[in-house]
Amino acid sequence: MDGTDTEQILASKWDIPFALFAMIRVLFGDLPIWAKAVVFGLIGSVGVWTAFSWLRGRRSRVR
Repeated sequence: MDGTDTEQILASKWDIPFALFAMIRVLFGDLPIWAKAVVFGLIGSVGVWTAFSWLRGRRSRVR
């Protein structure tokens, strides 16, 4: 292999998180602070509700 082969791309384990962070930064970069707070509050509340439901379902299956 002489290094000019474009069929293989080597990526580090941080490429996907970096790309996601960059995409989120561009998407929400121009929003006012109150809009960012609303969006992240909704996403956070869905995450907390999902975790709570998962834990509650997991505990009920054990008994």
